[in-house]
Amino acid sequence: MQQSGRFGAFGGAYVPEILVPALEQLERAYLEARGDPSFAAEFDGLLTTYAGRPTPLTLCRNLTGDPRVKLYLKREDLLHGGAHKTNQALGQGLLARRMGKRRLIAETGAGQHGVATAMIGALLGMPTRIYMGAKDVERQRLNVFRMRLMGAEVVPVTSGSQTLKDALNEALRYWTESYEDTHYLIGTVAGPHPFPTIVRDFQWVIGREARAQILQAEGRLPDAVVACVGGGSNAMGIFSEFIPDKDVALVGVEPAGHGLSTDKHGATLLKGRPGVLHGSETYILQDEQGQVAETHSVSAGLDYPGVGPEHAHLMTSGRATYVAATDDEALDAFQRLSRSEGIIPAFESAHAIAHALKMVAEAAQAGREAVLVVNLSGRGDKDMEQAQRLLDPGRST
Repeated sequence: MQQSGRFGAFGGAYVPEILVPALEQLERAYLEARGDPSFAAEFDGLLTTYAGRPTPLTLCRNLTGDPRVKLYLKREDLLHGGAHKTNQALGQGLLARRMGKRRLIAETGAGQHGVATAMIGALLGMPTRIYMGAKDVERQRLNVFRMRLMGAEVVPVTSGSQTLKDALNEALRYWTESYEDTHYLIGTVAGPHPFPTIVRDFQWVIGREARAQILQAEGRLPDAVVACVGGGSNAMGIFSEFIPDKDVALVGVEPAGHGLSTDKHGATLLKGRPGVLHGSETYILQDEQGQVAETHSVSAGLDYPGVGPEHAHLMTSGRATYVAATDDEALDAFQRLSRSEGIIPAFESAHAIAHALKMVAEAAQAGREAVLVVNLSGRGDKDMEQAQRLLDPGRST
């Protein structure tokens, strides 16, 4: 490897020896592509003409209830595909084609990354296989249909907890046997080096746009940038541009599920400890014997016992703060944003909204002016069936 892939004490590449050549090839291809203006031009062009960038920054007109506190939403929900996942799926798809790969595989939890990968597979004419926990296949049936409609093969994973962790295990296992002609399009800033760096860099466009847009709207930087954190790609995408701005608080919101005092949550940074998972040293939820613990969240996309290693570094270095929102708090925020602004967020994004509303209330109570930016990472269409079962069970079919 030309680079260590370390973020402070975290990151690296802990993989079977058979995968080292594949990671070395990927790193080499990415470093070459990053310095190639023609690659950047094609990527930027597709972000504009296919994905629909730039996405807007929307000021919430009704949600805060206090004109001194402004809450802006970075609207990744309006991106083609319905979530930020399209950004890096496009980038990795182009990179795979540049490497001469003929097929794509991916894993997905909420299905948004699977949809994005299926989209790019169709766009570039590359057969695509998506691994998905059987529990998530049931929770996200609409996204499964969308993937299949675009020609992708969806493989339900029935091992373990039947969620994202197990889907990632199966995808890695398949890639070990097929990497010579197959690119593994990892969906978040996790996994072995160079994936955390590649995914972060392709998602960085979110932060670049948000920084320019808030400066244009307010003439200053925000007091805080807030984003939900499962694996953490949408958060790294918007955080990265603001890391040098020490006066801008970076706040990641993990899923507290039924509460941090229970074992039904997915708050990896708040309740986990360092270890190695899926090829990377990071924070992991573990039981007393050091085995990877099962997680819970109302949001399939946050239901992961690990987290991107750069988030572990940002937490331990003190540059970012990590908090958690429960399922109930996220569902309340899901409804409040829908009713007050006419914007239905993904369950994942609703966790970020839930904590931002606490920050709004604190600022309003203290009589402070504040400007907050929340990364609305995806739209809630995919969560409609689950939302109806949870919020309106009498009308569920």
